[in-house]
Amino acid sequence: MKNLINILGVILVTAILFGCENDDTMIMNDMVLLSGTYMQEDQMGRPAVNTVFVSSASKDMFNVTIPSEQGANYQSMFQTNLMALSPAYANEGDTNALGLDAATFTGVLATDVLNVSLDGPTTFYDGTNVLTGRNLTDDVITVELLLIFGGEDFSENPGLSDDHVDANDKPFSASFPYLASPW
Repeated sequence: MKNLINILGVILVTAILFGCENDDTMIMNDMVLLSGTYMQEDQMGRPAVNTVFVSSASKDMFNVTIPSEQGANYQSMFQTNLMALSPAYANEGDTNALGLDAATFTGVLATDVLNVSLDGPTTFYDGTNVLTGRNLTDDVITVELLLIFGGEDFSENPGLSDDHVDANDKPFSASFPYLASPW
């Protein structure tokens, strides 16, 4: 009996030592117990914005900067990159369809959070409402391209203002979590 207990002890210790991952999450009986220290790795409230407007050298620091400090710390970088990227902001006073000039628009972009309307439609853009949240069906990249390249009425730079991806390859599910299964 003593040998059996020793063998079971060795098996248990081996399972613990070799079955653990590097993160601090413990899984017991299919239940996730959260403990340990976690760190923000990436901020993508608005897909592609971080990717396009934050320089490679600043990417890690941007991703761990709390949103309330992002505007002050990164707006000028965003504006410099926007002005270099988009002819829609070439002249002083040029605005996008929201009526925002380069400095104001990049102040909005540099704070990487999704705003949510509590008293209106939740949408990235529905033809009237802009940046009031995000639905799964919103064409987020095209909206971002329109706001960056489309000018005051979305007519400037039409070749740059649409990604031409107008639908998902799979329909959304009617029940939670609503996303289609992976390929």
